[in-house]
Amino acid sequence: MAQVTKDTLIGEALMLDMNVADILMNAGMHCVGCPASQGESIEEACQVHGMECEPLVKEINDFLAKNEK
Repeated sequence: MAQVTKDTLIGEALMLDMNVADILMNAGMHCVGCPASQGESIEEACQVHGMECEPLVKEINDFLAKNEK
């Protein structure tokens, strides 16, 4: 089962499932398409946006588990 951690790069998370972009954007990370964000970890992105990273990691992992084929 594909999962992310706080250390997963945004680009890696998007490679798992491009629909992760919707989760990130709904969390306020509208720069998800920026090339620089691709090399940023989920934790780093959360720090920049002033948010806790564990709830976002859980939401992404729940999404990935639900949509795994």
